[in-house]
Amino acid sequence: MKYTNLPNTDIKVSKICLGTMTWGNQNTEADGHAQLDYAIDQGINFIDTAELYPVPATAETQGRTSEIIGSWLSKRKNRDKLIIASKIAGPGDYTAHIRTTGFSENSIKDAVEKELKRLQTDYIDLFQLHWPERQTNVFGVRDYDHNPDDPWQDNFKEVLEALDNQIKSGKIRYVGLSNEKAWGTMRYLEESRSQGLPRMISIQNAYSMLNRTFEGDLAEIALRENIGLLAYSPMAFGVLSGKYIQGRASENSRLKLFPRFARYSSEEATEATSKYLKLADQNGMSLAQMSLAFVNQRPFVTSNIIGATSLEQLKENIDSIHLTLDTDLLNKINSIHAAIPNPAP
Repeated sequence: MKYTNLPNTDIKVSKICLGTMTWGNQNTEADGHAQLDYAIDQGINFIDTAELYPVPATAETQGRTSEIIGSWLSKRKNRDKLIIASKIAGPGDYTAHIRTTGFSENSIKDAVEKELKRLQTDYIDLFQLHWPERQTNVFGVRDYDHNPDDPWQDNFKEVLEALDNQIKSGKIRYVGLSNEKAWGTMRYLEESRSQGLPRMISIQNAYSMLNRTFEGDLAEIALRENIGLLAYSPMAFGVLSGKYIQGRASENSRLKLFPRFARYSSEEATEATSKYLKLADQNGMSLAQMSLAFVNQRPFVTSNIIGATSLEQLKENIDSIHLTLDTDLLNKINSIHAAIPNPAP
């Protein structure tokens, strides 16, 4: 395994992070425990969850993922060897079953305390804001459409103060963002500098060969401001395994279970995937490993969050850490990207 530091900390994390959002829905508790055992044995020490999980979010399943991690931690008793990241859900209809009060101080306190109980731990290493409170273009929306009637108020300082209270209480160690945009990222960094408040050290956004929108503005911010990308969906919901265009997808696969994620199977995304699959074949590697190795090598990526519904998939995904793409292959990937840019934003 390869390791890197969470930016602006002395915390060393594996370059591959174990994603868990299928546990409690597509995967059972036994599956989750088996994945944790294998991942830890391979040198992974970084685990990502959220109060929202598993996906898709429902009132009946909310929190199950973290409970599965918690039951494993209670048996393994290796908490001090691990870095655990979680998230508070942003506001919206999608999360109204959790709470409707956004990132208020009471919301943050509630989220932290409930997540600690589910995880059966005393602290969370990295606590992230799952998406912005304000209305902006996240989750597959390409362009920003300003809404002057957005009820959100500029509360970056108040959010950081609430997070600071949790840090001072010892319940969380560091804070980060998720699904945030360039403006929001810089506003948080500005407030932390000017007000002496905790600094966002990471940003967890989607990033893959089918979605490189992070490179537009956020990559520069990540490198110049030292705020690391925790890349999620590096396999574009499994599309970059090639299984859908090859007809190998099981009935338990994500896009068959959750067809609303149609952006990953658009005509353009399918065309790009076919080209990437051919390129991987020509270079004697699986599309899955080429896709993950590409993300692993990006200079702004702190850790690559992989998820799997089977141990076989997990093994292949973790093994991508041993693969290095040469300059010629990277240039060919970039040529496909130039011809079909970001077909699944």
